Amino acid sequence: MPAISDLVGKPFLDDAMGPDSYCCWGLAVEVFRRFGVCLPDYRAACASVASGIAEKGGEWVRCGGEMPVPALMLFTTAGICDHVGVYLGSEKFIHAHEMGGVTVVPTNHIFWKKRIEGYYRPGWLP
Repeated sequence: MPAISDLVGKPFLDDAMGPDSYCCWGLAVEVFRRFGVCLPDYRAACASVASGIAEKGGEWVRCGGEMPVPALMLFTTAGICDHVGVYLGSEKFIHAHEMGGVTVVPTNHIFWKKRIEGYYRPGWLP
């Protein structure tokens, strides 16, 4: 797995694509880049990105069974899909959130577990 420890602790900032701060989508773009995968720069609110992927899928394929690493995780926090994180394997994910900035969290975290909408992989990859 590529190094991501330098991302942990960076502050959350709406629409931030790094390297000093990140929004949830900006962090996902950076983490996937470190895995050698280029994601589109949607430059939209994370809620728009997450709900668009959850509703339409488009270029994204919902994962079942064993999760690929990395996998994009979608979360519902305000009644709609409005947050993304990246599954890192070993039941952990990384995300950027206004409540703590960039953190690595277990998938069974009491707050986040019940908010997971699904896991997705880029459909353009083999």
